[in-house]
Amino acid sequence: MLTHARVLSVLVMAGLAIVLRPSSRVVAADALSLPQGATTERYDFESADLKDWEVVDGRWTIERLPGAPGGEHALVQRETKKSYDVIVAPAGPYGAVEATVRFKPISGREDASGGIVFRFHEGRYYVVRANALEDNFRLYYYDRGRRQLASASVKAPALGQWHTVRVVAVGDQIQAWLNGTRYLDHRDSRFKSGAVGLWTKADSITAFDDLVIRGKAL
Repeated sequence: MLTHARVLSVLVMAGLAIVLRPSSRVVAADALSLPQGATTERYDFESADLKDWEVVDGRWTIERLPGAPGGEHALVQRETKKSYDVIVAPAGPYGAVEATVRFKPISGREDASGGIVFRFHEGRYYVVRANALEDNFRLYYYDRGRRQLASASVKAPALGQWHTVRVVAVGDQIQAWLNGTRYLDHRDSRFKSGAVGLWTKADSITAFDDLVIRGKAL
């Protein structure tokens, strides 16, 4: 009989993604794929124009930033006194969606985070975020208050370096990656569709670049 550890070893050797449910049962979770007809929007922030973006909260500016992955500029959030800082891209809204962004936590003593907002509608949204001050990678929903849906233990992304967050949401299933590794696979059905945006918290000063959104606009 195969032990739990032996099953885990076999699945890892086979190159399958492992997701541990609360029951500790090991499952091989397939990566989500978008329906046919998905289109792609890219934002490298080489233009200084944010006129079609919706600033929900925060101080967001496009700045010249040496080493930015997409060129010479990046989008930077510099507000340090608000709870949650959100800016929403003009694309969408989407139901099924995939979004990827590069983020660089520049500074923060209370928080040094960056994340992707998705299914944003009338101030409600999901967000997946990483924090340079914490060794976790988390999925939340926000509806007049933030509530955690899923969390994974990770090596905290280093301050002053670029990292990658990716999220895919199809139906009620949400998967999320940090620096190329999938850590989260969760189901939640409260928000069906909406726009995509970027997120920081508290005193985080964070840069974002190379935002890519794929989906079928509704």
